[in-house]
Amino acid sequence: MAADKPLLQEGKKTLYQRVLTTPGCTLSSQAGQRTGKEQPTFSRFYVYERDQSTGSEWLKVGPDSYGTTVGWLPSDCVVDWKMQLSLAFTNPANRDRLLFFKDRSTLEEILDSEDPASTVEPIRALLEVKGKADNILSQEPEYFVDLQKEFYLLPILSGEEVMTEEGFRTRILNIASVSKEDGSNQASAAPDASKQMKEFSAAVVFVIDSTISMQPYIERTRQAIKDIYQRVEDEQLGKQVKFGLVSFRSSLKDRPGLEYLTKMYADPSLVKDGADFLNKIKDLKQATVSTAYWYEDPLAGVMKAIDDVNWNEFGARYIVLITDASGMEGDDVLSSTGLNVEQVRIEATKPGVAIYTLHLKTPAGIKDHARAEAQYRALSTYTPTNTSLYYPVDAGDVNQFGAKVDALANAITSQVKEAYLGGDVVGSATHAQMDEQDQLLKDARLIGHAMQLQYLGSTTGAKAPPVFQAWISDRDLVQQNIPTTDVRVLLTKAQLSDLSDIMKEILDAANEGLISPAEMFSRLRSVAATMGADPNQLQQQGNTKLAELGVMGEYLEDLPYQSEVLNLDEETWKSWDGLAQEKFIRNVSTKLRHYQRYNADVDRWVKLTADADSREDVYPVPLEMMP
Repeated sequence: MAADKPLLQEGKKTLYQRVLTTPGCTLSSQAGQRTGKEQPTFSRFYVYERDQSTGSEWLKVGPDSYGTTVGWLPSDCVVDWKMQLSLAFTNPANRDRLLFFKDRSTLEEILDSEDPASTVEPIRALLEVKGKADNILSQEPEYFVDLQKEFYLLPILSGEEVMTEEGFRTRILNIASVSKEDGSNQASAAPDASKQMKEFSAAVVFVIDSTISMQPYIERTRQAIKDIYQRVEDEQLGKQVKFGLVSFRSSLKDRPGLEYLTKMYADPSLVKDGADFLNKIKDLKQATVSTAYWYEDPLAGVMKAIDDVNWNEFGARYIVLITDASGMEGDDVLSSTGLNVEQVRIEATKPGVAIYTLHLKTPAGIKDHARAEAQYRALSTYTPTNTSLYYPVDAGDVNQFGAKVDALANAITSQVKEAYLGGDVVGSATHAQMDEQDQLLKDARLIGHAMQLQYLGSTTGAKAPPVFQAWISDRDLVQQNIPTTDVRVLLTKAQLSDLSDIMKEILDAANEGLISPAEMFSRLRSVAATMGADPNQLQQQGNTKLAELGVMGEYLEDLPYQSEVLNLDEETWKSWDGLAQEKFIRNVSTKLRHYQRYNADVDRWVKLTADADSREDVYPVPLEMMP
């Protein structure tokens, strides 16, 4: 009879032993039997029993933690997976392809070198000519592998943070790697990239503030799109370049005269041509009444564009936010999204949208400029290339604004035309763009290049390299300020639900703590007691960290990051002034809302083992969104 529960990990009370299968791993009906059904590589199994009676260790396994076992696996064909922690490639547009090393020592020598390029360049030259090099198992695909479309695992087996000779903190990671389909498809890109690019298209959705004072910018935007559509049609690029427009204002709760919060005037998927676009936006004009405050709700407009446009129809995806005011934060009572700028930026990464912001620094808003700039710099950081797409327009000058809109629209159209005509889109864009003088054009070229790599990765079926166990650096070997990977925490539905519940308790306790600082940790101790926490953990000690109270799940304990929430103790909380406490509360509140969006995002839940209970499906949560 199968055990009711899998074996626990050493030193843990709630985390079970898990393993991942490696290529050729066979599931047998009994221990010691080498015949059976071969398992897909990197299937996750829970360990219910360990048996060494045959002379070698065998594991009795099940697809989930709910008591069902399916057979035996030899321990020599699996790898322990203590943390459901995985890596995702960043977009390689502004860096070289990541190398998978056979051993750690070669990688360390490069990072310890005063001139890493002198060692790396000969390796890359050999890979280019012969397709292989000493001590290199594989390299990252030439095109971007989108984790959201082509799920793959890069499980971290071990890792260590080191300081390179050039002074950068870098993680040396021992990882396992194989695409979910066993790496049967080659990791290299398909040879007919120019043919694939014939279908490459772009959508540019303007998200424009239409409150009082915005009419001149509305008219200049209208003129810019009219001009660029004329060019698009003259060059017969009507199928390749589409424009859309969303207008936003602010909450109608105390200003019903604003008429609407957001409105989709033109969906790029439905726009036939320039005349059709201009007809759709002909009624767009500024509001006739003022908003309640200087700041507005631009995030509502951005989220409408993110959520309501079918971005899958386009290879290049852009939002251009145009506004003269800052936006309300997610915890503002008038906020319609409940999200802050960082969260909206993360939401934009799901469909792969780049957000440009043209910030009109008008004299009337001078007291708001600093706040707005900080928000929009964060919102408009394009994660794949770590490029800021924030562009201020000094004094709100209409002519300067118009020149930027014209330049941006022309740059995007030119890139699509170049791709359509078979221009080279492979390789680093950082060198190709150096002849451009204007920063906006440089950025547009780099972002366009990244989107082309992402598009080609999708259309050519690029997959993660079919290698097992290798050493990598999480930073580019030469440009060591550029990350090569991001971390994802794979949370089950139960863990995500648990995390939401606990964050809600922390949020409620923190709000009570604003009134009485001692009340926060007192309440959390009560919560911990009802959860059966060790009474010794609940003693009234001011230096006890929130993580030590026993309210947080064990799956958070070994994550490789510094957590403001988990590291908070009562003494620190009491020492903060009201503003610092409110900032902490906003952070907890916005992350909680993000967990709710994850839970509802049915398309991105992943099944790691074919027959596992659906409760064991996982969601790839960015490490930065953990508490």
